[in-house]
Amino acid sequence: MASLLAGWLNREQQKIFEYLQEENRVLKEQLGPRFRLSDDQRRRLAAKGKALGRRLLEEFATLVTPDTILRWHRELIAKKWTYPRGGTGRPPVSAEIEELVLRMAESNPRWGYRRIQGALANLGHRIAPNTVKRILKDHGIEPAPGRRRKTTWAQFLRSHWETLAGADFFTTEIWTPAGLVTFYVFFVIQLKTRRVHISTPTPNPDRVFMKQVALDLAAFDDSFLRSYSHLIIDGDAKYTREFRDILKENDVDVVPIPPKSPNCNPYYERFVRSVKEECLDRLILFGRSALERALREYRFHYLCERNHQGLGNQLLDPIPHDLDGPNVQCRERLGGLLRYYYRAAA
Repeated sequence: MASLLAGWLNREQQKIFEYLQEENRVLKEQLGPRFRLSDDQRRRLAAKGKALGRRLLEEFATLVTPDTILRWHRELIAKKWTYPRGGTGRPPVSAEIEELVLRMAESNPRWGYRRIQGALANLGHRIAPNTVKRILKDHGIEPAPGRRRKTTWAQFLRSHWETLAGADFFTTEIWTPAGLVTFYVFFVIQLKTRRVHISTPTPNPDRVFMKQVALDLAAFDDSFLRSYSHLIIDGDAKYTREFRDILKENDVDVVPIPPKSPNCNPYYERFVRSVKEECLDRLILFGRSALERALREYRFHYLCERNHQGLGNQLLDPIPHDLDGPNVQCRERLGGLLRYYYRAAA
């Protein structure tokens, strides 16, 4: 009789375990795969899981793996035997001072430890020069002589960008009577002002096309690059020798960037992303004229109606209008794909 009762109890317990397991799986599905447990919940599971052992955990654990539960238990033991020790020596440098040291070192490549120490003293922070040295070393910043020899590409661009422009191509697909045709769009962007010049799109950017592009960019008094001395390009073979020579004759030197280094000219990379995400990727274009119209409308929007976060969220060439007008109007381009809100007089 006792053995029958024990067997019945075991079967009932097994049913309860199976139900609880399934209930946990349902709850886990509701929570999703990225649910997080609090420290207290981890401690409770670790304490209970260690008593069961790996074999039972593999059979019944559903929220986390047995290895995870046992790892939590080991961490609890390690914390138990880790006692806080009293600090010795000088107190740690505050986060504010550390941030100032890094900011000064990165903005002033010629400043040494003592120069930074003096600048901090001007702000009321008195620390030893060796402390400055340690902070820079911890963040992988070299001493002043080493920083002086290394100029980052971003620093170079900022130092010269009043005379720098960048050029590149991007492509888009156009529906024609012959099917989908790839058109190449050549553009130039002034790094400081972010103003762009977009050439006529073409399916074949050959030598003749590039020659005309170079003449348009630099050969006339009102050319886009007339006051610029350097044009940054990549290693594309479409930039022919004749293209470079025409620019050189008009005092514009071509500066090629290394292969696979888009960060050397991030401004035209950002323009390509903008024109595609905000305009071209949202249109189905039929024929060259549709592409030319879309580029013309987007360029006007980009210059006069689009706020640029990299330039203080300002407009490049704002159209004057009454800021105190009572009526808020919306100017739409490309069927409402591009919108600009402004105040109009009554």
